[in-house]
Amino acid sequence: MAHTATRRYDVVAAVRKFTTNGHTNGSEKRPSSDEIFGEDTFNIDIMRQKLPKDVFNGLIATIELGKPVDPKIADIVAVAMKDWAMERGATHFTHWFQPLTGSTAEKHDSFITPNSGGGAIARFSGKELIQGEPDASSFPSGGIRATFEARGYTAWDVTSPAFIMKNPKGATLCIPTAFASWTGEALDHKIPLLRSMEAVNKSAIRALKLFDVKATKVYSTVGAEQEYFLIDEDFAYNRPDLLLSGRTLFGAKPPRGQELEDHYFGSIPDRILSYMTDVEEELYKLGVPVKTRHNEVAPGQFEIAPIFENTNVAADHQQLTMQVLRTVARKYGLFCILHEKPFAGVNGSGKHTNWSLSTDTGMNLLEPGDTPHDNMQFLFFCAAVIKAVDKHQDLLRVSIATAANDHRLGANEAPPAIVSIFLGDQLEKIFAQLEKGKAKKSETKDLLGLGTPVLPPLPLHTGDRNRTSPFAFTGNKFEFRAVGSSQSISFPLVILNTIAAEAIDELADEVEKHLKAKKTLEAALQEVLQGVAKAHKRIIFGGDGYSDEWKAEAKKRGLYIKNTSLEAFEAFHAKKNAALFSKYAVLNEREWFAREEILLDQYFKTINIEGETTASLAQRSILPAASRYVRSLAETLQALKSVGSSSKGLEKSLKEATALLDGFKDALEKLVAVNADEGGETLNSKAKHMQSKVIPAMAKVREYADKLEKIVPDDLWPLPTYQEMLFVK
Repeated sequence: MAHTATRRYDVVAAVRKFTTNGHTNGSEKRPSSDEIFGEDTFNIDIMRQKLPKDVFNGLIATIELGKPVDPKIADIVAVAMKDWAMERGATHFTHWFQPLTGSTAEKHDSFITPNSGGGAIARFSGKELIQGEPDASSFPSGGIRATFEARGYTAWDVTSPAFIMKNPKGATLCIPTAFASWTGEALDHKIPLLRSMEAVNKSAIRALKLFDVKATKVYSTVGAEQEYFLIDEDFAYNRPDLLLSGRTLFGAKPPRGQELEDHYFGSIPDRILSYMTDVEEELYKLGVPVKTRHNEVAPGQFEIAPIFENTNVAADHQQLTMQVLRTVARKYGLFCILHEKPFAGVNGSGKHTNWSLSTDTGMNLLEPGDTPHDNMQFLFFCAAVIKAVDKHQDLLRVSIATAANDHRLGANEAPPAIVSIFLGDQLEKIFAQLEKGKAKKSETKDLLGLGTPVLPPLPLHTGDRNRTSPFAFTGNKFEFRAVGSSQSISFPLVILNTIAAEAIDELADEVEKHLKAKKTLEAALQEVLQGVAKAHKRIIFGGDGYSDEWKAEAKKRGLYIKNTSLEAFEAFHAKKNAALFSKYAVLNEREWFAREEILLDQYFKTINIEGETTASLAQRSILPAASRYVRSLAETLQALKSVGSSSKGLEKSLKEATALLDGFKDALEKLVAVNADEGGETLNSKAKHMQSKVIPAMAKVREYADKLEKIVPDDLWPLPTYQEMLFVK
C-alpha cells in the first residue's frame, strides 16, 4: 500500500535536487537595468527616432495632453512600428486587450501577406493598427452581446506603448487596445478607466484654478504592489485543487506556519532570487519600473512592487507583471500562485494599490509638505478623497468583491471588509482642528535617537502605519490595501477616479459659492474644509481594524458593513451609483449593470468549480487513502485477535478513524447533492445557492479531510501537504 504516496515522495526528492544551474549564474555579467529598460517597447525615444517630426509631435499631444489622435498618421506609424518589431524578431502582431474576465486576450496575425508573384511580403497597415475585430460574443458582456451578436472592435490605445513579447521560437508585437461592442459599449476595463482618468483630470484642473496653479493636465497615478506565492510546480501538478481553482481546498495546518515571523524580509533563497532577477529583467525590457522585491509574511510568499506611473499604463503593466510572474516561474520549475488565499491559516495575498494625483508639471496634489496645516491646496484634495470614500463606501467595497477575496479580507493581516480611512496621527489631528475651526499647527518631524553614537539619528515620521486599514494615507498617496492579488486593478481605479472627480467638483462648487458671496479664498476654503471634517469624520479610524470593538464602533458610526461579495453587489442597485457614472460619462446604465451580471456569474462559476473539484478530489483521492488506513487497522486488529492478543490503543484508533471516515463520507454525499442543485434559474439565485449551501458543504468535507490527513500514515496520503509545499524549496 506504500505505493500510493510514491509520486509525492518523488516530487520532494526532485525539489531537493533542483539547482539554478543552466538558468542563471551569479558570476556572469548581467546587463544593468538602465541598459535594458524599455528595450522591447515602442516608447517615446523610439518614436522620436523612427517617426517624422510632425507625426511624432501629434502622438505626443495625444499621449501627454489627451488631444484626439489623427487617423491620417496611422499608416506612417504602422510602418515604423512594424519595421522596429521585425528588427527585434517579431513575425506576428496582436491587439492586446483586457476583457471583463480580469485577464488579457490576444489574437495573433502574421505580418506576411501573399503577393501577385507567388511570394510574400511583410505588411502592416494603419487600418490594422487602429482597429481589430475579435469575436465579442465569446467574452463576458453581462448581456450587452448575445451569442448570435458576435461583432466587437479593438481600438488602438495611443497612450500605452506597444511592446514585444518574446518566446523561444520568435516574438509578437503587442498593441494595447480598448475593446468595445458593435453598438459602442465598453466590453473591457480600459475604456472606463480612460474615461475616469479624463473625469478626474477635468475636475482637478477646475479646482487648481482656484489656487492659481498653471497646469494643463492632471493624471491619476498608481503603483500596485503584487503579492504572490511560489511552490514547486511538481507539487502543483499533484494538487488538482490548485490547478483548477487556484487555491488548496484541502490541507491540514502544519506544525509550523508563520508563527515565528522569520520569513518576512528574510534572506531570499537562491532559487527564488534567481527567479526574481529574471522576472525583473523581463519587466525592465517591457518598460515596467519594478523597484522592490522581498519575502512576504507567509512561508512561500513574496512581493514585487513598481514605482508610480500614469494609471492607464500602470494597469497595463500590472497585467504584464502577473503574466511574467507566471511564465518565468516555469523556467525554474516553480508554480506562481496569485490567488488571494491559496493556503488556509497563513497570510493571503493582496495588491496594495497606491493612488495619487499629479500635474503635468510634476506637482503631487497629495503631497502635504512640511506644514500641512496651512497647505490649503493639499487639504482641499485630501478632504475631497475623505468625502469621496465616506460617500461611496459601497462602491469601494464592491470594487474588491470576489469569491477569492472573501477568503482573505479580515484575516491574517489583510484589511477588514469595512471601509475606513487611516490618516496617521498628524493628519488626524489636523482634521480634528479643522472640525473646530482653523488648523493651527502640524506635528513637527523629530529625530529618533537609537541610543548609540555609531548609529545615525533617523527622521521620525509624524504618523505610524496601520496594516489593518483598507484605505490608508501613506505620506503623499492613498494606499487601497483591500484590492485582491488576482484582480485587475482597473475596476477599483475606475471607481476611485470617478468618486474623487465628483468630490472635487462638489468642494469646488462650495468654494465658488462662498467666493461669490465676497468671501476670501482662505475663508471659503476654511469653511468648506470644516464642513468636510464635521460631515465625514466617521470614516476616519486609526485603530485596530481586526478588533471586535471596531466592528461594533463601525456599526454605531453607520458605516457600510458588507462581509461577503454577494452583499456588496447590492451597491449596483443604489440609484446614486448609476447616476454618478452616467454623469461623468464613465459607464452608462447598461454598462454599469452588465458588470453586476458578470461579477455574479464569475462568483457562481468560481464556487461551482471549487465545489465540483472538492467532491472529485475527496472521492477519488482522499476517500481511498482513508479507507485503506481503516482497513489496515481493522486487519491488524483482526490478526492480533486471531493469535489471542488485543490492543486497546489500536481499537481506539480504529474507532476514531472509522468515525472520521463515516463523517467524511456523509459530508461528501451532502456536497455532491448540493453541487447537483444549481439553486434556481437566475444568476442571483444560483450565486446565493453557492454561498448558502455549497460553501458550507465544502467546508464540512474539508474539516473531516484535514483531520484525516493528521492520522492517515504518510505513505498513504496522496496529496502534497502544506508542510511540503510551503517549506520544501
